[in-house]
Amino acid sequence: MKILFTSVGRRVELIETFRNAADRLGIDLSIIGADIAEDAPALYFCDETKIVCPIKNQNYISQLLEICQNEHVDCLIPTIDTDLLLLAENKGIFESIDTKVLISSVDKVKLCRDKNYTSDYFTRLGLKSPISVNSVEKYEEALNAGTLSFPAFIKPYNGSSSINAYKVNNIDDLKSYAKKIKNYVIQPFVSGKEYTVDIFCDYKGNPVYITPRERLAVRAGEVLKTKITQDDTIISDMLKLVSDYKPCGQITVQLIKEESTGENYYIEINPRFGGGAPLSIKAGADSAMAVLKMLNGVDLEYESKAAKDGAIYSRFDQSICINGDHV
Repeated sequence: MKILFTSVGRRVELIETFRNAADRLGIDLSIIGADIAEDAPALYFCDETKIVCPIKNQNYISQLLEICQNEHVDCLIPTIDTDLLLLAENKGIFESIDTKVLISSVDKVKLCRDKNYTSDYFTRLGLKSPISVNSVEKYEEALNAGTLSFPAFIKPYNGSSSINAYKVNNIDDLKSYAKKIKNYVIQPFVSGKEYTVDIFCDYKGNPVYITPRERLAVRAGEVLKTKITQDDTIISDMLKLVSDYKPCGQITVQLIKEESTGENYYIEINPRFGGGAPLSIKAGADSAMAVLKMLNGVDLEYESKAAKDGAIYSRFDQSICINGDHV
């Protein structure tokens, strides 16, 4: 079996979960890592490596197709936001050469990539989400009308990893950040505990694992310390989302439990393996093993609360020498 991970970057932990799952299942798995940088650390944990052009290059998809065809790749798994829509748009081409692509439908990926759409989508499902506006003028009008207030939160409409995302406390700061970001959304700031929900579904969008976990410590948008938190309300909300969204493979959902009311405000959806996804896998919601089983034709069933409730994981950095001259 061969799996291609695109833009592997620093996703060593994710690759290791797939290798561990293959060992436990007795599957001869070959992992191919693709990246634009030869010194991407995760490449050195793959069986084969491919250096590809940047995602915005017109040859990106053709290069991936060539790899999949020549290497007889069984499954392609994206790891970053920027190539999700492109892969969703070309999913049929990959599957015509018998390479499964773990990516949701084009319309669902689009609503994830634009935070304006994401907020509206949560609301349509009957889930609470901070109101989004895409101009300072509209936010100021809502302030004057008393429907919105400070603090607020401004971020790129298609951003990720908390880059250029800011909490602001007054209109002058809001105007200043708006000039810096340009294409943005503004929402009222919700104060409370932050959660990520790791969700894994089969090819048809049927749920297999739903794992809420509290984000205890975060750096640059990626979790450093997390606690598995099998919250019944969150799980029920996510079953409602999955029944409409029909994810293909892994997605993550971000939410904040408001500190004074305890209500859940859903913030965003990332239709891919999140940086902290290996933590839910280690806790028992083994979506890496589920992928391998699916590729072998096994029908999967929903496993309620598969991850060990209350398990706390603390992550750390490691290094690897990449020039071969040192150990």
